[in-house]
Amino acid sequence: MSAKVIDGKRIAQEIREEVRQETEKLKAQGIVPGLAVVLVGGDPASAVYVGSKEKTCLEMGFHSEVHRLPEDTTEEQLLELVDSLNQNEKVHGILVQLPLPKHIQEKSVIDAIAVEKDVDGFSPQSTGNLVIGDESLLPCTPAGIIELIKRTGTEISGKHAVVIGRSNIVGKPVAMLLLRENATVTVCHSRTANMERIAAEADILVVAIGKPKAIDSRYVKPGAVVIDVGVNRLDTGKLAGDVDYDDCSAKASAITPVPGGVGPMTIAMLMQNTLKAAKLKAGV
Repeated sequence: MSAKVIDGKRIAQEIREEVRQETEKLKAQGIVPGLAVVLVGGDPASAVYVGSKEKTCLEMGFHSEVHRLPEDTTEEQLLELVDSLNQNEKVHGILVQLPLPKHIQEKSVIDAIAVEKDVDGFSPQSTGNLVIGDESLLPCTPAGIIELIKRTGTEISGKHAVVIGRSNIVGKPVAMLLLRENATVTVCHSRTANMERIAAEADILVVAIGKPKAIDSRYVKPGAVVIDVGVNRLDTGKLAGDVDYDDCSAKASAITPVPGGVGPMTIAMLMQNTLKAAKLKAGV
């Protein structure tokens, strides 16, 4: 039996359409969600991401601002811009595209974004809210993973979820979100003993380690839902996930492909966060 393919493109499109429709209703009340994206320097991959975010904003009917700054922008100049965006009534969400040039401390910049505008969900206050279960804007990729699992019709509550990877961007927050959904959560990482045995007990397996095809079917319980967060470029130029898709799809009940799985969800959830930030600000 081959696994059901979890179509991230289709699910992301559903979410974007929901956001677009809700934005139309808000605009009728005079509220226009606004997102400001800041790009420092000329990193080609970052420029592509920023262009994609700008295009999606316009499709949603948002107010969109892109601030493209030169590579030699100082940390002080960037913090001044963030401060002005914090004060800007038209802007409900602020996203500073990472990575930043080496002379700028990412932590200082992320910490400077007002928590109610932190649509990336990376600030210490947003992270703290996530851990204790307070209302907050959730980090986009982890929130997207939860949506993917739910929209396959999988019940998370009571299941054993195993997360392989403990990064601040994906591993830790997705573990917290799974816990919030009442899963029993185990986090594995590079120092975990018996990782294969632990992973093979998971009803839901989330893999985010940045190593192409590192996880094969030995790590997968028959019938498990497998979410592959990795995007790795092989020597052939092709993209591959952290999971050996062909091997694992024979054993899983549902699995995300790479590309076309988790990736498209990130921008969709960013749009959802911007809408949510606008609604919270307006009290609707």
